[in-house]
Parts: sequence; C-alpha cells; structure tokens
Amino acid sequence: MWSVVIALAPAALAACWFFGLRALMVIIGATLACVVFEYLLLRIRTNHEKALKLSIDGSAVITGILLAMNLPASSPWWLVVIGALIAMLLGKHLFGGLGQNIFNPALVARVFLLLAFPAEMTIWTKAQGIDKFANLDAVTTATPLGIIKSDGMEAFGAWMVESGTNLWSMLIGTTAGSLGETSALLLLVGGLFLIFKGYIKWYVPVSFIATVFVLTGLMWLIKPDSYASPVLHILSAGLILGAFFMATDMVTTPVSAKGMVVFGIGCGLITAVIRLFGAFPEGVSFAILIMNGLTPLIDTYTRPKKFGAEKVLRGEAHA
Repeated sequence: MWSVVIALAPAALAACWFFGLRALMVIIGATLACVVFEYLLLRIRTNHEKALKLSIDGSAVITGILLAMNLPASSPWWLVVIGALIAMLLGKHLFGGLGQNIFNPALVARVFLLLAFPAEMTIWTKAQGIDKFANLDAVTTATPLGIIKSDGMEAFGAWMVESGTNLWSMLIGTTAGSLGETSALLLLVGGLFLIFKGYIKWYVPVSFIATVFVLTGLMWLIKPDSYASPVLHILSAGLILGAFFMATDMVTTPVSAKGMVVFGIGCGLITAVIRLFGAFPEGVSFAILIMNGLTPLIDTYTRPKKFGAEKVLRGEAHA
C-alpha cells in the first residue's frame, strides 16, 4: 500500500508545483476525508481497535490521493468531501470493504461527481508554477482534448500557439487538466517503479496504452485534420494515471496474464471510442469501470487449465 503512495508522490508533488496551494489543499483534503470515512464505516462494522488499525493501513490513503488526482485544482472543499464519501461508501464498503469491491473506488467517486456536478468538475486551471503557489485565484483555461472535442483540430492548433502548449509541456505537466494529468513523465516513473518492485504486472498498462495508440493513430493517419496524433492522446488527460495506477488494481482486474491483456485491450478500446466519437473528451474512467464489471467474465474464460485435471466429454471421463 505504502509503496503505491510512494510511487504516486512525485506526480502529486508536481501537481502542487504547477497548480499551487489549491492542489495541495485538494490532495490533503481528499486523503484525510477518505481516512476519516474509512474509520467511521469500519467502526460501524467492527470494533474501535480494528477500525483504527485498518483505517491507517494505506488503502484509504491511496484512494484519497487517486481521488484527488482525478479532480481539478479548483475543486471546492464540499466536492472533495462528497467524493471521498462516495468512494469509501459506494465504491468500497457497500461491497464488504477491502478486497471485496468490484469497482475502483476513486473512479466510482470521479464518475459520480462528473455526472452530478459537471460544472465544478470541468473548471480547469492553468498551470502557473511555484511562483504562484499561494495564489488561490487560479486562471481558468481549456484542456487539449476538450478543445479538440468542442472546436476541432484547427482551433486546437491556434490554442496551442496562444497558450504555449506542446507535447513537451504535456509530458512534464505544464498544461491544464486534473491533478493526475500533470507530468506524464513522473507518473510513468512511478508506474515503472511498481512494475520493478513486482506490485503490478506490465500486461494491463502496456496493452491499455498500446490499444489507445493504435486506434487513435489509425484515425489520425486516415484523417489528420480531424483527429489528434496518438502521442497527444497518450500524454493528455489521465491515460498514464489510469493505466498504471487504477487499471492495475489487483482486486478489480483479472488474475491471469491472458485476462490482464484482454482487460487492458478492452480499456484501451473503450477509451479510444469515447475520445474519438463520444460526447465526453475523456474516457479512461468510464473504460476502467466498465471493464471492472466484466472482470469476473474475463476470469471465467481466461482461467488457465489445471495440469492433469479431469474433464468430461460425451459422458466419459478422460484424464
């Protein structure tokens, strides 16, 4: 649990660097709220000592940080608190607590907030740097995928020139978006750290990102004046965060290597379809939640056969 927190820390610190005090307040608020709700819900279900121990095991902290990374820096305090409650109650404890949830709690909260409070969830602030750290009056702007979805590629090109946005700025994080859209580079470093330590497998993030790259790249090659390049799709929005930190949750994803690849391809396919043809500019959250729901089915058809197990064929047992 705490290794995942460590892996997320560089990108979270980068969000505070680029978006200032507001980002720090969102991260601290979401984390504390998740821990408090974790304790209260555990207290209802268990005794005080067990609730206190389990509430500080790291899982609630991870959920809080991931929730914050899925929120805009401009998020009001009440939105953060509601998101934490939804994550811990509907996303986790409704299913029985740690290890029993079938959906990623942070994404359950994000999608709920997006549908319930679309105005507050789509106010994006401009990355201003550490010199504006104490400035709470953030400058609002648009996200790259939002511009493309609403105004098209020609307007996006003009916006990039005007705002000074390019692929490099998207890589390091100096572009608008949720806190988890900052510094794809540091998120990638954190994800590779988890793979190196053996806490996650590479099957899901690689198949997820590769599918988005192939599908968006194909549309870009066919009609480059209407669709963005695949590199922009990978670096923008929450693809890196989702692929490495949320789609790899061992509780909500398949257990076999084949199942993980199927899961990753499904996430990539749904994400690409929503981004290219859907009403929303982003589709990572919806894609992961949909595939979370399909995980039991994927496990059923990709579970490896036991060596030497018996099977019945036409009424006869064969070893």
